Amino acid sequence: MLAELSRDVLFGDVWDRPGLSKRDRSLITVATLVARYRPLHMPSHMKLALQNGITAEELGELVPHLAFYAGWPNATTAAEVLVSVLDELDQSKGPPGRGRSLTTRSANSPRQDDSRACSVPF
Repeated sequence: MLAELSRDVLFGDVWDRPGLSKRDRSLITVATLVARYRPLHMPSHMKLALQNGITAEELGELVPHLAFYAGWPNATTAAEVLVSVLDELDQSKGPPGRGRSLTTRSANSPRQDDSRACSVPF
């Protein structure tokens, strides 16, 4: 029953409403999941956000921004989930990459050792 409602109403009617793009809806949804500490739902919505045009860098910027509004524990969990999602997607595209680590750095100073690393400035 819940699966049907999600498929038909949420991902059918709500996500197809004309007032917001799917990209915007994805950004809002991921932000809400981080703020409300819903780590079980983060991976699927982070993947959907990437499909809807949100970049890995934008998701990486969302996390520290929300740390100040939703709390550090929520943001650190979201950063770990994001790294895991991006690593999984990298691995599904070909040979496993070197992975990503959670480091404290500016989004404007990418890691020197891995140009594919997402800037999760955490």
